[in-house]
Amino acid sequence: MTTATASPTRRDVLPWSALLALGTAVFITSLTETLPAGVLPQMSSSIGVSSGAAGQTVTVYATGTALTAIPLAAATAGIRRKPLLLGAMTVFLVANTLTAAAPGYAVLLVSRFLAGVAAGLAWAILAGYARRIAPPGQEGRAIAIAMTGIPLALSLGVPAGTLIGQQIEWRASFAAVSVITLAVLGWITVSVPDIGRPTTPVGEPKPTTLQTLRVPGVTATMIVVVTFVLGHTILYAYIAPYVRHAGLATAVDAILLAFGIACLVSIWYTGRHIDRHLRGLALTAATLFTVGTAAFAATTAQAVVWVAAVAWGLGWGGTPTLLQTAAGHAGMRRSPAVADTAQAILVTLWNAAMALGGIIGGVLLQRVGITADAVVATGFGVLSLAVITLARKHAFAPTRT
Repeated sequence: MTTATASPTRRDVLPWSALLALGTAVFITSLTETLPAGVLPQMSSSIGVSSGAAGQTVTVYATGTALTAIPLAAATAGIRRKPLLLGAMTVFLVANTLTAAAPGYAVLLVSRFLAGVAAGLAWAILAGYARRIAPPGQEGRAIAIAMTGIPLALSLGVPAGTLIGQQIEWRASFAAVSVITLAVLGWITVSVPDIGRPTTPVGEPKPTTLQTLRVPGVTATMIVVVTFVLGHTILYAYIAPYVRHAGLATAVDAILLAFGIACLVSIWYTGRHIDRHLRGLALTAATLFTVGTAAFAATTAQAVVWVAAVAWGLGWGGTPTLLQTAAGHAGMRRSPAVADTAQAILVTLWNAAMALGGIIGGVLLQRVGITADAVVATGFGVLSLAVITLARKHAFAPTRT
């Protein structure tokens, strides 16, 4: 009698330790992707290459993720999730440690590519993992907790890694990530429950990318992934030149901190309400992002820049959680295997959009001017808002069904 009544209570409680372990895995793999941006001068000097060449370590990481997330997710569909996650994080640990010890440019590029491959596989299963260990009705909140690592990495992790690199050496930043990764492996081993491989209905083959995109709601979600991430990256990658252009050269760190704090507020609020208000949150996020970037495009008045940075952060912070939840919900209408394939597609498109956004933003900056980055980012924000508005039935429904 006691067991029967206690069990439902336990099932209603979020597995906080497991979700925080998953969130820390997201944090370190997201942090390492953009960490070279903060230590480029030291890295290029140590390896003996230009800053531009050293910057390609970010591109190589994103390329490794984009090229392999979908095929690796498909190839490992029959493997239980916990051993697979531990394996991916172990490869990441080895590759990141090799980055810290790289004797030359070629080894550095290879290690970064391998780290990107491992991170891509981990990202492809982390959101689905969080969803499947959550109590019924709290899947969105569980994903929000696990995905908190993304804005934390951008707003807090990269500045901290940069400080370590400046005070000690760039290799120390990557070595610190490896130490944290080792601790996370132990944390996952102890706290994260094992779950079986995602299943497909009896008689159905494993879903392909094309079949997954045909599931109602998946394609609309992926369009928003591309437009939203493109718009964000085009501006974020070159926010320092914009802030200097606005006469706030000494306040770049402070503005990015304000952006980061706004992101955290957005993550917190999204996590509390996503399971009941996915559509409203998505519309609000796209609107705030569009208003913020439009303000950047319209004026460089310093007070407006500060307010716009906060609006942008409020719009962007919860977006990874919103999009991964939307993709998961759409895929789950067919099967858990389709939901996992949708997450792999999302990871691929996300990283491809990041790489392309950096290229587009750089071209616009050089050929037109920094304001053009804000104008184009606003255009992508409008497109995101339009798709979310139209995708009312399946991708961004008023309430979860």
